[in-house]
Amino acid sequence: MTSHRLPRLPGQVALPEQKSAAPSPARLERFNSAPADEVMSALLACCHSLRWAHRLADHRPYPDLDALLAAADEAAYDLTPADLAEALAAESLTPLPDGAYSAAHTALSAAHAAYESRFGHVFVICLDAVAPAETLDQVLAAIRSRLTNDPEEERVITAEELRRLAKGRLSRLVRNDFSPQPLGLGEAAR
Repeated sequence: MTSHRLPRLPGQVALPEQKSAAPSPARLERFNSAPADEVMSALLACCHSLRWAHRLADHRPYPDLDALLAAADEAAYDLTPADLAEALAAESLTPLPDGAYSAAHTALSAAHAAYESRFGHVFVICLDAVAPAETLDQVLAAIRSRLTNDPEEERVITAEELRRLAKGRLSRLVRNDFSPQPLGLGEAAR
């Protein structure tokens, strides 16, 4: 059976903010020294898996952003199916670009419903390197492509997309001066 995966695009993993200088040590120090409840709240806004968040919080301090992101990757790779389900339950719909017409809303709603019916969970995709004007097309193309996957293959892809989402959110969290409030990110598609 041929795999239908979203093609790798140049720069797909990198965030525009990541091309700038690394965050100051003071920003990471705020993350490292913040009270555990604030860190947990902020981490759960990045990935709503208690295991993932506890693991990152418990292993502080991190010497630099790269070490923190590597720990986030490792923790994400160790998510169990239950952890993945917990994290997916907290994902939300990607907002459509301003001016998207009602037919786009209808098409996206139908695609989401078909995906959730087939796989039993929300659709997630990391859109960090996608221009806002291309979001709708990317989400629709990815859902249609991934609907052809078998459930195990889709579980692996979903876990990878969730890992990428968490890593991007975590990077922005540290770069934005460790604001433990919810990040209001809309790069996951539900």
